[in-house]
Amino acid sequence: MIGGGEFAELRAFIMIAETRSFREAAGRLGVTPSALSRTIKRLEGRLGHRLLNRTTRSVSPTEAGQSLYARLLPAVASLEEAVDDTLARRGDATGTVRLNLPRLAAEVLLMPRLAEFSALHPGIHLDIVMDDALSDVIGSGFDAGIRPRELLEKDMIAVRLTPPFRNAVVGTPGYFAVHDVPQSPQDLKRHLCINYRWADSRQPYRWPFDGPDGPFEINVEGPFSVNDTGLLKEAALSGTGLACLSEPMVAPHVARGELVEVLEPWCKRYAGFFLYHPSRRQTPPALRALITFLTESQARRGSGAPG
Repeated sequence: MIGGGEFAELRAFIMIAETRSFREAAGRLGVTPSALSRTIKRLEGRLGHRLLNRTTRSVSPTEAGQSLYARLLPAVASLEEAVDDTLARRGDATGTVRLNLPRLAAEVLLMPRLAEFSALHPGIHLDIVMDDALSDVIGSGFDAGIRPRELLEKDMIAVRLTPPFRNAVVGTPGYFAVHDVPQSPQDLKRHLCINYRWADSRQPYRWPFDGPDGPFEINVEGPFSVNDTGLLKEAALSGTGLACLSEPMVAPHVARGELVEVLEPWCKRYAGFFLYHPSRRQTPPALRALITFLTESQARRGSGAPG
């Protein structure tokens, strides 16, 4: 059983092994270098091994120290994460979280829950940027992003926020009163389709489908294109033509009979939305609080459609 003093010794050793400096490690831990040196001597005496090679210019782990560090790191990180999760529920976290996410994720995941989050965490400021262009989130200075699993950047920590969902091709009852219901994606060539155009490349979005021979994409044509999914939904609701949107975004309108969903067997299925952030040993408390809130909120809503 490891007591509080022993845990403090292990954390001190990890800090020195990472910084390779007693002075820098002492500054981060808020103690003096001499006190830190005594802590390491106690740890080495208790374990019966020299853990650090010390010279006047450098500090490096011994073979025993390297072995201990490799085994300690995931265990200590797990303990710190558990403590951070507990603190995140108390509402004590403070700071700013810069979050980048597409409009759909903002509408179905974040906006309906902002008031509750703000009440739980009054010390946290959310700087929210809606971005359907799928920018380089971390390279642009954001703390985290929300994306479909298929579009996550590499070497990131990803946390699931929603169950899987499908794309949906929709139109109004009025539109289908004067146009045949398409039976396959190829029939869309005879329909008025409202397209999405990527803001950065100006290229049109190719509508994705899954068929007997695997996934495929098609180009569609119509009276106009937009670079905002909110405008795309409003255009479909106006009866202008068909739109391809994520199912959670149109589900309330389909339920009220304002939109009709077609081509369901063909529509592509996605793994769902994930929040992702850089891999680091300690997640900032404000970001940890947001992650805990969103995951627990989704768990309370069960396994149905996100939002």
